[in-house]
Parts: sequence; C-alpha cells; structure tokens
Amino acid sequence: MVLAHDTEASLLAAVELVNSGEDPDTLLTIDQADVWYARHRYTGRHDRNDVELRELRAIRPVLRELLTADRDTAAEMVNRMLADARAMPRLVRHDDIDWHIHAVSPDEPLVRRVLVETAMAMADVIRGDEMSRLAVCADDTCNGLVLDLTRNRSRRFCSNTCANRVAVAAYRARRRS
Repeated sequence: MVLAHDTEASLLAAVELVNSGEDPDTLLTIDQADVWYARHRYTGRHDRNDVELRELRAIRPVLRELLTADRDTAAEMVNRMLADARAMPRLVRHDDIDWHIHAVSPDEPLVRRVLVETAMAMADVIRGDEMSRLAVCADDTCNGLVLDLTRNRSRRFCSNTCANRVAVAAYRARRRS
C-alpha cells in the first residue's frame, strides 16, 4: 500500500519529534522547534514560546506509545485522541500542497494539531494494516523509531549513524574472528 502524502508527512514529523528526545535531546530551544515546524511544513498557529516547546517535548512519550503500539491498541488510542480533540476532518489545499486532510482548526495549539494529524495518519496505517512500517531501531544501543517507507520494507535503522555503528561493529567482530 502506498501511503497518502499527508499520512507520510505526519508520520515523518511524529517520528522525528519522538526521536528528538533520544540522547542527545535535539529539541531544547524554541529555535530548534521552529526548524522542526518548518521542515515538516506545519501551518497555522505557532506560538514560539516556552509553553509550546514544553508541550511539544511532553507529547513525545504519547507519540512513541502510539507509534509502537499493536494495531488494536493503536486503534483505541487514535479513537480517544480524535474524540478528545473533537476532530472534524475536512479536505484542505494550501501553499503548494494539494488536497489533504486537516481535522482541527489551524487556530488550535500546535500540540493538539500534531496529535490529531498523527492520529489521522495512524488511522490510515491501521486501516491499511501497515503497522510493520513502524519499528524501533535495530541498533541495540538506540531507542529511536524507524518509519520504513521503502517498497521492500528493508529499513531497520533510525539513522545512518546507527546503521554505520552496527556495520562497523560487525566488521570489527569479523576481523577479530
């Protein structure tokens, strides 16, 4: 199954947000939040203050739980998140992005929009039985999340750093043998 553009975009943003909490934490300043916001092309309200930064940091465990849950648990979480936000999906088109779904007003706080957009993306993943596209990094020393958008579902690491670390360790182990 090919995921819709907005589904992929929301999942990529959520995975990066969760992974920003790994060591070292890469979401410590408002400027870092601004970079994340811009990279993932969020629109709407962006308060650019300490409260918003704390809220973004605080939802990382919630997103991690959702993105690593089994299918049934994820479905329950999605339903709860959408009900709590009183989500009303609608098709929108803005900037150079074609029709896609927004489920809350652009005036809602950024954190609520992130949670709802991630929940909407996960609804597509659950309906398409694509949960295997989300995993924890195969590097035993890393807890980062992996979003595998490859056709053959071969992505195992959250970053090139982890992939290289595992490859170098395997090489060194072979050389010792």
